[in-house]
Amino acid sequence: MSDMNQFMDEIDKSMTKLEKGAVIKGTVMTVGDEDVIVNIGHMSDGIISKNEISAESGKSPADVVAEGDVIDVYIMKADDGEGNVVLSKKRADQIVVWDELEAAKEAGTAIHITVKEAVKGGAVAFVKGIRAFIPASQLSVSYVEDLEAFAGKEMDVKVIELNREKKNVVLSGKAVEMDALKETRQKLWDTLAAGDMMKGEVKRLEKFGAFIDIGGLDGLAHVSQLSWKRVKHPSEVVSIGDVVDVEVLEVNKEKNRISLKVHGVQDNPWDNIDAYHNVNDVVKGKVVRVADFGAFVQLESGVEGLVHISEISNEHIKHPKDALEAGQEVEVRILGIKPSEQRMSLSIKAVDDESAEIQEALDEFTQEGDASATLGDVFADKLKDLFKE
Repeated sequence: MSDMNQFMDEIDKSMTKLEKGAVIKGTVMTVGDEDVIVNIGHMSDGIISKNEISAESGKSPADVVAEGDVIDVYIMKADDGEGNVVLSKKRADQIVVWDELEAAKEAGTAIHITVKEAVKGGAVAFVKGIRAFIPASQLSVSYVEDLEAFAGKEMDVKVIELNREKKNVVLSGKAVEMDALKETRQKLWDTLAAGDMMKGEVKRLEKFGAFIDIGGLDGLAHVSQLSWKRVKHPSEVVSIGDVVDVEVLEVNKEKNRISLKVHGVQDNPWDNIDAYHNVNDVVKGKVVRVADFGAFVQLESGVEGLVHISEISNEHIKHPKDALEAGQEVEVRILGIKPSEQRMSLSIKAVDDESAEIQEALDEFTQEGDASATLGDVFADKLKDLFKE
């Protein structure tokens, strides 16, 4: 074999063998308005017409490729009759991307997409020219009210349904968010402890309390832990969507339960109760609840005290309701205050006892000859002693 023949043979071996329907790699040489020239390692360059650049309508060659890009191309014709190799990027992308989508679905890996537009029931995205649908329920973990807000948005998604024959692809952004949420929840479970202070968002209200999201996990603030005052329903204190400061009271991983206390919704009058009430003060209040063991009397909003059954009357009563009823106004004497426990003990009997003592002293004084005596006359000596002190 001559040197020339050997040289030509080596060149022929180095050239890409062209087979119709094959997908090969090529390098973009020039980008025009109507076509793209691609070096495919053959004696002739390949040509991609504008219609074969992308499956997305309205795309120009410059929108899709640039000089120097290495791209996948599908061989439509090895020779168009004029020595040109006719290629298609659109068809190559579809073949390659279907393989990639199947692999991603099988492995459960995420792919990055840009949402093209909102449509009825969801949104549409193109994955390398393949049209894919994202149902509204799969756009996010959170409820999506405005689908249009997703148009043009970049997001990571998972392939949850795929049918190559029907060219059907269904994606889910929610699945990716759920994975991230699971990781966040696990980290939170591993580090969360009683006494932690954090912010949370009120997500749901029930008669017994409010469920609050503290960063991936929901905790329950019982109705008794929503406010310092008595609350019949959580809606009296918080609303869905409110961001509140909470304290973690208990973490129970076995029962998947977190107990919370809401802080700072309103000032707590018990924090400076001594500025308003002191032991031995006689004040007016209203009976708010009658129990077997006594009656709860409200002195002001958020401040209640207990009048034990033994402190209701000097007369024997079988049940507090024999002497008191809800809504009744009474005078009480403060027997004790425990601000840290938000508890106060009260007495109605002690007020009556003092009134009786005063009347007895007044009667005794007037019997000695002065019917016009006053309280000042009766307690003059006691008042002098008081001022001496």
